[in-house]
Amino acid sequence: MKAEEMRAQSAEELTKRVNDAHEELFNLRFRLSTRQLVNHRELPRVKKEIARLNTIIREKQAK
Repeated sequence: MKAEEMRAQSAEELTKRVNDAHEELFNLRFRLSTRQLVNHRELPRVKKEIARLNTIIREKQAK
């Protein structure tokens, strides 16, 4: 999802997405440790998504 689409969402929706992304990151790390993760590039993708979401939430709070 692009940043423009994220900015159109409410703060509650963004917070829910952050929680979902953290859960996904946990599952990816677990699969990595058990050597079941095929595409290791998923980890940085999810981390960047979390950072984007947190930045947008912070922008909304500053307004």
